[in-house]
Amino acid sequence: MSTEAWGRVVALHARIEGELGKALQRRHGLGLSEYRALDHLSRATGKNDSMRIQELAEALELNQSSVSRLVARMESAGLSERDICEDDRRGIYTMLTDEGRKTLAEAAPTYRETLKAALEKAEADPQLKDTVTAFRTL
Repeated sequence: MSTEAWGRVVALHARIEGELGKALQRRHGLGLSEYRALDHLSRATGKNDSMRIQELAEALELNQSSVSRLVARMESAGLSERDICEDDRRGIYTMLTDEGRKTLAEAAPTYRETLKAALEKAEADPQLKDTVTAFRTL
């Protein structure tokens, strides 16, 4: 892949992330990282459908410190709760609350609709059209 093609991928990613973040914040008061954390937690199959904080950090491609702050914000909003790992007292799990599941269910259509619209908008840009087409064929 050429640096020019990579630049188009980065531009497409930035544009879509920006639109997703704005829509989620405006309609649901959620940041994009919070939405993605809720989504990962909703698919967790561990203890009580929870994930270790470290696993969530890896899934979100964020460092431990950033995810700890993210989880603290989600807890303050009533979207998730923490639990200590009984096998390893150093390990901390996080899991969705009922409010978190409800918030995710309400925000998911916004995410999907915004993603679709952002891709369509980007496809209309001659510099990004081929990049969007390539992603649509994956």
